[in-house]
Amino acid sequence: MADIDWCKQQRNGIELVEPNDNLAKAYIKKAEDSLSASLNLDNNKDWKISSLYYTMYFSVYAVLLKIGIKCEIHSCTIAFAEHILKDYFKPEEIEILKKSMKARIDVQYYTDRNISDSLYQKMIKNAPIFIARCKDIITRFTEQDISRIRKDF
Repeated sequence: MADIDWCKQQRNGIELVEPNDNLAKAYIKKAEDSLSASLNLDNNKDWKISSLYYTMYFSVYAVLLKIGIKCEIHSCTIAFAEHILKDYFKPEEIEILKKSMKARIDVQYYTDRNISDSLYQKMIKNAPIFIARCKDIITRFTEQDISRIRKDF
């Protein structure tokens, strides 16, 4: 997984921008749309895995945008949540996000990699929880929380 310092140095890596409530809401909407799409993909496990991963990823990215963090590298977005937002996300939430990212890559770019039914079921279970969790984090953020996180970064 990516390292925060490495991510800061990458083009399109982690960077401070103005906090943006509208973009945070837009990414929550994208997460909800991805979840909705996944419900219509029961006969296509590969696309359902991709859709479920994006449900979780867009939810986390909405949290970053609320703080004013931009990042176009998925592993860096996850690293930020894991290391900088560790007071907001449980280790098991980050772990399912990491495993889901790997599953999405495996089904999107390879034909010979199998995703376990156990992981697949965890993704189905956790995707809607991720949206709710991230919405809760976003609504609980205070200006002081956002300032502290930005300063720590």
